[in-house]
Amino acid sequence: MTDLEIKENEMETSLEGVSSEELANAIYDILDNKKAKDLKVLHVEQKTVIADYFVICTGNSSTQVKSLADEVEYKTTLRGKAPTNFEGKGNISWIVIDYDNVIVHIFSREAREFYNLDKLYSGTTEMKHAEEEAE
Repeated sequence: MTDLEIKENEMETSLEGVSSEELANAIYDILDNKKAKDLKVLHVEQKTVIADYFVICTGNSSTQVKSLADEVEYKTTLRGKAPTNFEGKGNISWIVIDYDNVIVHIFSREAREFYNLDKLYSGTTEMKHAEEEAE
């Protein structure tokens, strides 16, 4: 499949009415395609009432952190699922994109180490993805 066919397919697949797991996986794919680092989807429903899933990743620079966030917002909105809130656009060390039951955390390396959500939610299930299972 060519890059153009993949892009056309992404635009055609609506995210309206999908489950929170499907949305989290779609966001994972968007971030993975943009080369986000240390990408994880955590099922946090049993640990917090604010969301079912956290999608967490790291950008290599403030430019990449902003670019990752912009790409998630753009691609999901294009597919019919705009975020309900977007925090940290001016910060560039930690951007949070809220989709109600899915919350996306995009960190700089330093902010990820400092806030350490991975440890805070260590008792949760990390969702596996096809490319991870193949390794």
